[in-house]
Amino acid sequence: MANLSGRSIIGFREGEGTGELLYATNPRNGQRLQPGFVPADSDEIDLAVRLASEAFPVYSRISGRERSEFLRRIAAKIESIVSEIVERAGQETALPQARLQAETARTCGQLRLFAEVAEEGSWVSARIDLADPNRKPVPKPDIRSMLRPLGPVVVFGASNFPLAFSVAGGDTASAFAGGNPVIVKAHAAHPGTGELVGRAIQASVRECGLPEGVFSLLFGHGAQVGSALMRHPLVKAGGFTGSRGAGRALMDIAAARPEPIPFYAEMSSTNPVFILPGALRERGEAIAAGLHASFTMGAGQFCTKPGMVFLPKGTDAASFREKLQQLVAGSAPFHLLTSAIHSSYAAAIADRKTEAQVSVVAEAPQQDGGGGFSVASALFETDAASFLGSNLDEEIFGPTTLLVRHSTRGEVLKIAREIEGHLTATIHGTEQDLREFADLVAILETRVGRLVFNGFPTGVEVSHAMVHGGPYPSTSDGRSTSVGSRAIFRFARPVCYQGFPNEALPEELKDENPLGIWRMVDGQMTREATLSGLRIS
Repeated sequence: MANLSGRSIIGFREGEGTGELLYATNPRNGQRLQPGFVPADSDEIDLAVRLASEAFPVYSRISGRERSEFLRRIAAKIESIVSEIVERAGQETALPQARLQAETARTCGQLRLFAEVAEEGSWVSARIDLADPNRKPVPKPDIRSMLRPLGPVVVFGASNFPLAFSVAGGDTASAFAGGNPVIVKAHAAHPGTGELVGRAIQASVRECGLPEGVFSLLFGHGAQVGSALMRHPLVKAGGFTGSRGAGRALMDIAAARPEPIPFYAEMSSTNPVFILPGALRERGEAIAAGLHASFTMGAGQFCTKPGMVFLPKGTDAASFREKLQQLVAGSAPFHLLTSAIHSSYAAAIADRKTEAQVSVVAEAPQQDGGGGFSVASALFETDAASFLGSNLDEEIFGPTTLLVRHSTRGEVLKIAREIEGHLTATIHGTEQDLREFADLVAILETRVGRLVFNGFPTGVEVSHAMVHGGPYPSTSDGRSTSVGSRAIFRFARPVCYQGFPNEALPEELKDENPLGIWRMVDGQMTREATLSGLRIS
């Protein structure tokens, strides 16, 4: 295991900080892990942001190929220390080695995806409307536009993904790819993992000859360090994955600034599953097995965990329920990530047991004397009438889900209309079910960012088409995604150049199209060059 300094990374400098040390905890036994991490102080927070602001004019203007090389180098450096990362992350999260190895591979894969996007270059959405001096009644000017980066971006590491949504995760990768310096607020649950990855990024900045302020990593309490970062006048955007309370607080800070800035928060989602009659009749037990695997995956700590399941009454539903009951009762104990998550889960399960309209279908046996943050999975049940108008759709982070029985098609549609915004909704059905419930799909399109058919929402593919976002409160801005290549658009804004001479334009907008990117020229997509309104080959 590499030595950990427990110090913030501020450009090429090491933080000194002040205040009480922060320690990670091993979720398996509750023991404190060494070393302690020194919180960044106000001067260090200011320095990190100012270095990022100073780096922005240079970093934002380097070529997409150079940014691609930077991202690929980060991925290679992470891979070179994967055994150290997996060992430390295992101690800090209690996640199994195979999961952490897969998450490291995913992290490096999304870094390389954004490297490809940056190098290819068409993501800037270049548009050219050529001049027409002979247009009547007034001449048409030459107008060109493209997306440009925003400036320093603050990224908040997530508790449940120590790699893929943390220091070198999707928010960082997409911000870097778009030309933005990044300051990461490390998550207190896995600071050692964060430092290892942060050192890899810092070394990559040096080796690529980039300005010092392109990257910083700060340790500390979110209420102090995170809030101070979001209030800093030189910060231009933020990316967050976490609880609704923390996300909403930071979202409000971003909006209340003298200069409001975009803040992209993924906050909470219960991810409804609708099992339609034909599917339940044909493969109910298989769906039950898949559902159990999904809501207990990662100890139920995925933001896409299916937390409420709607199914019709009848003998098919009874068989489904019985199968799921057996699976939950036979589940092994799980370890949650942090003391706070553990306490919240225990309180939520206790509260749900007191609900008069809710019954316990099954609960796995508790671990005896295991210590740490051990919990058992639980399955609850209610009916559609009780569910409507209740708060039973609230997210419970952990290995539990709620069955909701309904008897009519009308109740299904009413529930779909009344649920709040979620990241996903899943439908299990036959082709006949889809025809009979076509309006359910239309309703769910307005409530979620991703619709899953005959699958399960856990397991988010990193690809060009993926959408990992949804209407509030699942995210702060349902027009965006935090996974997939579209994520780069969060940290960019359109800039228009009117009447500029060709030599003064960005490379992406020059007549000769030196980068060979796709551009819209007079309304037509092309990779060809243009000159004085004429295409040239």
